[in-house]
Amino acid sequence: MNYTDIKDKSLTELNELLKEKKVLLFELKAKLKTMQLTNTSELRAVKKDIARIQTAITAAK
Repeated sequence: MNYTDIKDKSLTELNELLKEKKVLLFELKAKLKTMQLTNTSELRAVKKDIARIQTAITAAK
C-alpha cells in the first residue's frame, strides 16, 4: 500500500481502513506469540501501513 493510494480517500474510509489494519496487527501478534506466524515481515508491513494511514488522516484534518 502506497501513500498515493491512501491520500485520495475520505476521512471515514481512512478510519475504517485503520480499524481493519489494527485488527490485522493484533491477529498477527497473537499468531507470533503462538508460533503460528511463518512470515514475520508481515508485522513490519502492517505497522508501516498503519503509520501511512495515520499520516493521511492528519493531513486530511
